[in-house]
Amino acid sequence: MNAPTELNEIRRIGEGGQNSLAARERHTRLQLAACYRIFARRGMDDLIFTHLSARLPGRDNRFLFIPFGMLFEEVTASNLLGVDIDGKTASDGASVNPAGWIVHRVVYETVPDAQCVMHLHTVTGTAVSAQKQGLLPLNQFGITFHGKIAYHDYDGPGLRTEEQKKFIVNLGDKRMMFLRNHGTLTHGRSIAEAFILMHNLERTCEIQIAAQSGGHDLALPPNDIIARTVEIAQGVGDQHFTEVGFDACLRQLDRIDSSYRA
Repeated sequence: MNAPTELNEIRRIGEGGQNSLAARERHTRLQLAACYRIFARRGMDDLIFTHLSARLPGRDNRFLFIPFGMLFEEVTASNLLGVDIDGKTASDGASVNPAGWIVHRVVYETVPDAQCVMHLHTVTGTAVSAQKQGLLPLNQFGITFHGKIAYHDYDGPGLRTEEQKKFIVNLGDKRMMFLRNHGTLTHGRSIAEAFILMHNLERTCEIQIAAQSGGHDLALPPNDIIARTVEIAQGVGDQHFTEVGFDACLRQLDRIDSSYRA
């Protein structure tokens, strides 16, 4: 079955069929707006208090971010704001949540290859963030990425200057993080990578809370099996894998509601 016209457009721009700066920005806007809408449809937003961002291609420290006060379900490709590393926008009367932007800024300043940052406060993601043992190796994702997920202890709302240093140390070289008592965070070398990592991380949290709610002992794989899986299965997170999964989500969204493209 052929992909919808909308997805073909996104692919064509992303593969260099249209290599102008404006076309590359349009491609980034489409993908990030789609992520906002997908999370909204899944009930993974938190009113106006969580955010997704992306680095604008070909621009020096320019990013896309949701306007302050906007719901995920209201985001479109055209109403995402362009901001600088300080979260300042050139649009008159438009602004972003400075406390929300700071987490994204710290990641972009710390990780040069980060093209997208996602931060959510879902019920299950936040619940697991509050558990001392963190994410358990209960399913294939949890097993594959065991030891590959960072944790940062709660230090109040926002990131104080002193806390930013701890955040950077805790993040290290990892692309996923639990902000204790707060939520989840992912960043990726592409929007697709950040999205698929967040999807899998959040789904694994749902599985963990569901398994724990049964009230019985949990079956965890032996340590040697976990270690072997981590060693041989890291290709699961490669760029091709994430692009294929993200394309499938875009096809689904375009069948349901393509208004994010406005």
